Amino acid sequence: MGIFGRKTTETTESAATAVATAAVNPELAALTGDYTIDPAHSTLGFVARHAMVTNVKGKFLDFSGELHLDGADPSRSTASLDIKMDSIDTGSADRDGHLKSADFFRTDEFPTMTFRSTAAEALGGDDYRITGDLTILGTTRPITIDLEFNGAAKDPFGNERVGFEGKAEILRSEWGLTWNAALETGGVLVSDKIKLNFDISAIRQA
Repeated sequence: MGIFGRKTTETTESAATAVATAAVNPELAALTGDYTIDPAHSTLGFVARHAMVTNVKGKFLDFSGELHLDGADPSRSTASLDIKMDSIDTGSADRDGHLKSADFFRTDEFPTMTFRSTAAEALGGDDYRITGDLTILGTTRPITIDLEFNGAAKDPFGNERVGFEGKAEILRSEWGLTWNAALETGGVLVSDKIKLNFDISAIRQA
């Protein structure tokens, strides 16, 4: 029985290794290293439903972040983001002012939103998933971001770049963002569900 048990374990471990290997993108495997997110060529955006009938899009203009990519073992990859809440931009100065106020982000008291990854995995092909802690208004909760690897290139200035697109959904109420207004026709002014969109260009550190 001991022999059969050992063979079963070895077979299971071999199968797991084969699956993990198959999930690794060969192009990404050669890109292991530390990267700095380039804010000038990256976008951190969000979408909220307004008045139950349309979507309002916004983004943050001031942020910084770091990536560590382990192409051979994506589970060892990490990511961090620091986002200045005063840099919120929805295309309307009045709306931006309201979002910075005590009704929403209270930027005087909580100037920064942060993300710190806690786990990463390869899903196969160009698809990856990263889980981490998102902190808003001093509240930290986990979120999961689905990512697509867009490729790598060397720009005309000699920078080695990698690109990712990502998306996630959160309920803003879980971070204490509960302000709303009722509509005469039913429903509320601002959706609880917020869609997050990431378009990341990162430069490899020397």
